[in-house]
Order: sequence, then structure tokens, then C-alpha cells
Amino acid sequence: MTHDPAVLRSGKGHRDENFPVASRLIHPRHRGAILAFYEFVRIADDIADHSTLGEREKLDFLDRLEAGLLGQNDEQRQAVALRTVLRDRNITPRHAQDLLTAFRMDVTKLRYRDWDDLMNYCSYSAMPVGRYVLDVHGEDRATWRANDALCAALQVINHLQDCKKDYQSLNRVYIPEDALAAAGATIEDIGRDTATPALRRCLSMLAGRTGKLLDESAPFSSRIKDFRLAMEVAVIQSLARRLVALLLRRDPLSEGVHLGKGAVAGVGLLGMVAGTAGRFSRAFSAPHATRNA
Repeated sequence: MTHDPAVLRSGKGHRDENFPVASRLIHPRHRGAILAFYEFVRIADDIADHSTLGEREKLDFLDRLEAGLLGQNDEQRQAVALRTVLRDRNITPRHAQDLLTAFRMDVTKLRYRDWDDLMNYCSYSAMPVGRYVLDVHGEDRATWRANDALCAALQVINHLQDCKKDYQSLNRVYIPEDALAAAGATIEDIGRDTATPALRRCLSMLAGRTGKLLDESAPFSSRIKDFRLAMEVAVIQSLARRLVALLLRRDPLSEGVHLGKGAVAGVGLLGMVAGTAGRFSRAFSAPHATRNA
């Protein structure tokens, strides 16, 4: 393959994502490491979603990215940059390799059997992102369980928001087949101008399950030692809550289920307030719990 990665890029950057990526809340000493990870993942994602590359070309390119990550070639500057960060910070390449596994699944797997099948995908496509950020900050891996729930929720939110686009442009459907069947909906319904009542029931059920993942992740920000990272997580949790509420009320096939900049700012501020309050509450209650033990 002779393609330059820059030619294959979609043009999407970290400021275009649904949720903050290395925002100004993150300490400057960590932002570069996070953005190096993002750039590597972004180009791999763009390859997996490319409209004209064939399956074999995509897989070959992802293999070359992984080889660069592991020091087997210096072809891709994004791979070399991330490899350098991992070496300097003594962080495993496993998080990035897991993402590459997810992108290979995107190339070869177009349907998901049930919720567990989708969660398995999220264990490669979403959870490693948060784990990497936690490792960059030197956080305790005891936070991983809450991280995994939040990251899986963010991934499913994206799937629900973009279900029509994914189906029409890539013939890729993340909506579990058993959920469609249980609601009396079909895959073809996802391509309609508006959702059928059956598809609305299906999507609302999945949004409800996503809300439960957010419930599982609720203590996450208060358990993070780095205050700035904790605030970023609190903001992300608040944005995710608002988006789930929108998905429960609106039809993603025909209505807006994304937040504008003003709404993002407002919800983000509320998230920071809630996150700060949660940390104070935990700090206050811990001594009492020790005394009462």
C-alpha cells in the first residue's frame, strides 16, 4: 500500500469529538501524551471507516500501524510519536493494540448479536481509551471498573446517535440484533427518514441500559486522585447524562441528539460543580466511616 496517512485522514480532530479530549482541564504535562494517543487512534479509525479502501487494504494498513507502534517500522509518524510517549512514560502498548483490534472488528464485523456481544466490542473500542488516560496520570487501576462502565456508555451513545449514518454509509449496525427483534424492529428500519415506533422502543431500551452504565460509573470522578482529571471526568459524565436523556425523548434518525456549544458549556459547568461536591462529600465522609468502623 502506498497511501500517505495524511491523505486518508477524514479531517476530524480532537475538538470535533462528542466528548472532551485532553481539554484545558487536563494538566499541560499530560495533554501531549493524550493527544499522541488520540492522533494514532484517529488515523486508525479513519482507515477502518474509509469509503474507498478495500477490506484487505484496511487490515494491511492497521497491521502496519501496529508494527510501527511496536518499533518494527518507522513508516507512520503517529505510530512513532505514540511509541515514544509509551517508552518515556513506561506505559504498555496494550491499550493502543486493543483499539486496533476494535478497528479490525469494524472492518470485518458488521452486526452484533446481543448486548454482551456489543460490550465485548466496547472492551476493545472504548474502555482502553480511559485506561490509557488513567495510566498517563498514574491513577490506581482500582478505578478501571468505573472507567469501563463510563467508556462503554459513551461508545453506545455514539452508536445510537449515529446509527443511521453507520448503516447507510458503512452497512455497519451496532444495534444488537436481539434488541431489534424483541421490539419488533428490523435492520432496514434504521435507514428510514424517521424511526418506526418499534425502532423507537428499541433505541429507548438501549438508552435506558446505557443510563445504567452511567449509574455504575457515578463514583468514578470522586475516586480519581488528580483533581483536574477528576473534573474532566465529571464533565463527561454530565454530558453523557444529558445525551441519554435526549436519546430517550428524540428520534436520532430525524432529530438532533447532539449538544450545541452553549449546552456543552452549561452542562460541563454543572458537571464540574457536581464533581467538586462529590469529592468534598467523599473526603468528609471518609473519616466518619473510619471512626464508625
